[in-house]
Amino acid sequence: MDEFMLGGALIFIFIAIILIAIFLHFIPVFLWIQALFSGVRISFINLIGMRFRKVDPRAIVLPLITATKAGLDLKADAMEAHFLAGGNVERVVSALIAADKANIDLSWQQATAIDLAGRDVLEAVQTSVNPKVINTPKVAAMAKDGIQLITLARVTVRANINRLVGGAGEETILARVGEGIVSTIGSSAGHKAVLENPDSISKMVLSRGLDAGTAFEILSIDIADVDVGKNIGAELQTDQAEADKRVAQAKAEERRAMAVAVEQENRARVEEMRAKVVEAEAQVPLAMAEAFRSGNMGIMDYARYRNLVSDTEMREAIAEGDENGDPARRNPHGRSEG
Repeated sequence: MDEFMLGGALIFIFIAIILIAIFLHFIPVFLWIQALFSGVRISFINLIGMRFRKVDPRAIVLPLITATKAGLDLKADAMEAHFLAGGNVERVVSALIAADKANIDLSWQQATAIDLAGRDVLEAVQTSVNPKVINTPKVAAMAKDGIQLITLARVTVRANINRLVGGAGEETILARVGEGIVSTIGSSAGHKAVLENPDSISKMVLSRGLDAGTAFEILSIDIADVDVGKNIGAELQTDQAEADKRVAQAKAEERRAMAVAVEQENRARVEEMRAKVVEAEAQVPLAMAEAFRSGNMGIMDYARYRNLVSDTEMREAIAEGDENGDPARRNPHGRSEG
C-alpha cells in the first residue's frame, strides 16, 4: 500500500512539473516580473498572444523596458508589428534612444521605415552625430599636357536622416567624387598646376553639390595624395605612329601584290601570244606543201622565201650581237663578219 501511494505521488509530481513547464513556456512569469519592476505594464494575455503569434516575448519586452527607462513612450503593439514585418526592434529602439540623447528629430515611423528599407538605423544615427570618413579608391586622370595623375581623396560625410529612405548610398558618393576629380584634372592646363594646388580639386568638386539625392551630406573633400603616373599623351602618339606605320606597310604590300599580279598577267599574255605564233608557224609548212600540190607556188618562189628567211635570221643575229656588246657578229650560217 505504501509503495502504491509512493508511485502515485511520483506520477503526480511529474505531471505537475510538466504542467508548470508548459505554463512557464506560454506565460514567461519571470519576464513579466522583470517588466513589472521596471515600470512596464503588460498583461499575461498579451504575453500568451505573442506566443500564439510566434513572437518571442523577450524580443519585445526587453527593448520596451530599455525604452521606458530611457524616457521614451513606445507601444508594445507597434513593436510587435515591426517584429512581425521582419524588422530589428532592438536596433530601432537603440537608434531612437541615441537620437533622443543627441537632440535629433527621429520618430518611430521614420526609424522603422529606415530599418525595413534595409539600412542600419543605429549606424545612421551614429553617423549623423559623428561624421564618417570615406576613402576613395585611387582615381587616375590625365591633364591637358598628357601627364597622368593618380589621386586619393578622403570624403567626410554625415548621414541625412530625412533622406535615408530612397537616398543613394556610399557607392554613389564615391562615384560622383571620382567623376569630379577626373573632370577637374582633365580641365587643368598641366599637371604641375594640379600638383602645386591640390586643394583646387577639392574646392571644385565640393562646389558641384554631389550629395544631391543621396542619404548623406558631404562636409568636406580632402585630397590625401597625388602621384604622377604615365605620360599618356606620349604613349598615345607612339601608338598612333605605330598604327600609321602598319597602315602604310599594309598599303605598300597591297600595291606590291597588285604589281606582281599585273606582271604575272602580262607574262601569261606573252606566253599565250607565243603559243599562238608557234601554232601559226606550224601551219606554214603545211600551207606550203598544199601550195606546191595545187600549183600555186613554184620552186623559184620557195627559193625567194628561203632567202627572205635567211636574211631575217641574219638581221636578228646581228641585232643580238649589238645588244650583248660582242664585236664578232655571226651570220645565220656561223661565219663571222668583219
